[in-house]
Amino acid sequence: MRVDTSGWQRCPSAHLAAVFYGNSLVASANGSGVLLSLSSGVPAHILVNHIGGPDRVRVWMDQLVALVMLVALSPLILLVAWVIRWDGAPATFAHYRVGRGGCLFRCIKFRTMRQDAERVLRQVLEHDPALRAEWQRNHKLADDPRVTALGRWLRRSSIDELPQLINVLRGEMALVGPRPITVDELRRYGPARWHYLSVQPGITGLWQVSGRNTTAYERRIELDELYVKHRSAWLDCKILAKTLVVVCTGEGAC
Repeated sequence: MRVDTSGWQRCPSAHLAAVFYGNSLVASANGSGVLLSLSSGVPAHILVNHIGGPDRVRVWMDQLVALVMLVALSPLILLVAWVIRWDGAPATFAHYRVGRGGCLFRCIKFRTMRQDAERVLRQVLEHDPALRAEWQRNHKLADDPRVTALGRWLRRSSIDELPQLINVLRGEMALVGPRPITVDELRRYGPARWHYLSVQPGITGLWQVSGRNTTAYERRIELDELYVKHRSAWLDCKILAKTLVVVCTGEGAC
């Protein structure tokens, strides 16, 4: 994401992650610091990206489990990557998502769409009012013409999300948490965005085990907020257990 840096200065801080003016993310962590505006008089919400003792232990445990899973699933991951690359394009796709404290990170997934996905989306939204309304409402399409046949299977089985274990190893994501969202989506979260920004987004979460793509967007926001308010190790274990059931049955998948 590009930020207009004219008239701004770098504010070195290990924990200062992002600054919001109203609903807009105007600066995000960049290396050792964050860019702060000197001219605007609008009050800013300054997010502190500091992980305390209990959360740090949770991060370490998630990273250990992610490492074990990557090693155990490496044959499957390599096979899927090899098959996807048959069309000559990269096997993975990384899109910017908003993490804890407002830090932007590149969320990694197996590529499930055509190489010309952006062009196809523009054409569909331009010529199909119903799909355009669905996109504006849910920020996704139930019957997405960009998705390949292999991609549909990867999504239905959730195998497309296995590369996110790398994000967990990097400390950018957790095994369980709110679903990772874009900056544009964050503006739709309203006051609930502060709950989202207080934790790391997860590979799985309440939304993924509560109907997934059959759930209305407003309900997704409610589920993310509900998870953060009641977050505990026991709740995480219950969500992980239910995730196995959802993955095996394909419940709520497109």
